[in-house]
Amino acid sequence: MKICMLGAGALGSTIGGTLAMGGSEVYFVDAWKEHVDKIRENGLKMTDEKSDWHVEIDARTSAEGIGTVDLVIVLVKSFATKEAITQLKETSVIGENTLVMSLQNGLGNEEAIAEIIGEKNVISGKTYVGGRLIEAGYISAGVKGKYTYIGELTGEVTERIQKVADEFNKAGLLCEVSDNIRGLIWDKLLINVAAGALCGITRLPYGPLYEEEYIKDTAVMAIQETIEVAKAAGVKLKTEDPEYPWYAASEGLPPTFKTSIQQSLEMKRKTEIDFINGAVVEWGKKYGIPTPVNQTLVTCVKGIEKFLLVYEPGLK
Repeated sequence: MKICMLGAGALGSTIGGTLAMGGSEVYFVDAWKEHVDKIRENGLKMTDEKSDWHVEIDARTSAEGIGTVDLVIVLVKSFATKEAITQLKETSVIGENTLVMSLQNGLGNEEAIAEIIGEKNVISGKTYVGGRLIEAGYISAGVKGKYTYIGELTGEVTERIQKVADEFNKAGLLCEVSDNIRGLIWDKLLINVAAGALCGITRLPYGPLYEEEYIKDTAVMAIQETIEVAKAAGVKLKTEDPEYPWYAASEGLPPTFKTSIQQSLEMKRKTEIDFINGAVVEWGKKYGIPTPVNQTLVTCVKGIEKFLLVYEPGLK
C-alpha cells in the first residue's frame, strides 16, 4: 500500500516508520525541514528505549512529485488540518479512490477534512501508539501492545477499511475495525484529557507525573467532566469509570514519555489544547454541562503558550 504521512512529528514518524518496516511504501510530508533533512540523509532513527534502528523513508517538505497514494494518514496539529489538506488537494496525491484518515487528537478533524475533499473518502481512527521526539530525525516509538482502532464515519465495516487494518497489522501495529468510531474518538479524547494538559503544565513526563496523587485527582475530575459531556451528547463510551483513562494513558509507555502538548510547549510551539480540553469546554456549553476543571487546564496551557510565544521572546 502506498501511504502518505501528512505530518511526521513524533507520532507520525512512529506510525510511518513502523509501516515502512512492515513493507508499505511510505512518504513523509512535514514542514520541519531539519527533521526531513535528517531522515533523507540517514534514515529515520527509532528507539524502543532498549535498542536503536534506522528506517529508510522518503521524506519531503512538499507533497509535489509523490503521485497518487492509496492512503493519507493525517497527523498534523489539529489547528493546521484545513490548510494542510487544502495544500495536499492541490497536488495529485489525493486521487478518486484515495482514503484520507485522521489519527489526530481531539474533536473536529474529520469534519475539517471533509469540508475540503468531501465525506466520501474520509475515514477515521484513534491510536494509542505513543511517540516521543528526541531530536530531529530521531524518535522514541511506543508501539508494543498499543492498539489503533479505525472505522468508516457511517459505521459500516467495508472491504476498504479492512484493507487498511490489514496493512497496519502486517507491520505489527495492532489494529481493529470499529463500527462505533464516534465513540472511539471520545474514548481517545478521555485519554488525551487525562494527562495531556497536566504534562504540559507541570513539565513532568509520565514517570514522575504518575507518582503524584494530587495530579491524578485533578486528571480524574477532568475526565469525569468529559464523560458527562459525552453522555449528554449521546456518545457510547467504552467505560464511564473516570480512573480507567488515567491508567490507560500510560499503559505500555516508558516513564520518559511526554504528551504532544508537553512536547509542543518545550519546542515553543502552539498546542492542540483547543481541540482537546477546549473541545470539552465548548461541548459542555452546548449541552449545559459545567466543565470548570477542563476550563482551568485550558487557561493554564494558553497562559504558558502566550508566555513562550509572545512574552518570553521580548525579554532581555
